[in-house]
Amino acid sequence: MLGNRKPRSIRSAIMHLISHTCAFSLYAWVMDYGQPIETVVPGVQGRVLGVLARTDTELTMRTVAGLADVSVNRAATVLNRLIELGVVHRRDAGSAALVSLERENQVARLLLELLDVRRTVIERLSAEASMIQPAPASLVLYGSFARGDALSDSDIDVLAVRAAAVSPDVERWSDSLGCWAESASRIAGNPVRVVAAGIEELPRLLRRRGTVWRSAASEGIVLIGASLTELATAAR
Repeated sequence: MLGNRKPRSIRSAIMHLISHTCAFSLYAWVMDYGQPIETVVPGVQGRVLGVLARTDTELTMRTVAGLADVSVNRAATVLNRLIELGVVHRRDAGSAALVSLERENQVARLLLELLDVRRTVIERLSAEASMIQPAPASLVLYGSFARGDALSDSDIDVLAVRAAAVSPDVERWSDSLGCWAESASRIAGNPVRVVAAGIEELPRLLRRRGTVWRSAASEGIVLIGASLTELATAAR
């Protein structure tokens, strides 16, 4: 399994890639950040909880069933069980039973945190990036994960910019960046794909239309260091 490779194997893979860029993926785990609750809690229960976690409005059981794309009977069975557990609140309004997530319940709070897991993952990836040595001039998330629409088959795409004093064949840099990517994959649960370049290459890379560098400069999330635009301006 790729995740069990030693750091030197990671470095060797990086050093054999074309040009002064590198790309590598670690792990085959997948997390659907568009539907984190449904991914962690599979089946009807996960679908029902996902619907309730995404709204503050009371819903009828039939409405929950429709939004969760399950039968009314199956939704009702799950909801009644969750009501017994105190995770879901029920209020009778005439002949209708209205349900909502009981947001004071601790399990419900954990589900709401799971709904916001992307933000937490980004914070952890940023904290882990401070361990990369020599420190990158910039480390930027881009693509579907940065935009917030990553699915179960989405990689986590990252651009790494080497500082001016760091050569692409410096083993410490390659090792450290590879270890960060491995740790990032464990944290996020999805493969991490890193593309690296030197700071002196940025002006040329950002001039190219339709490249990941230009899109990352405009909509990427900086984990550590300066923005790509700032670095490119300074490198001119």
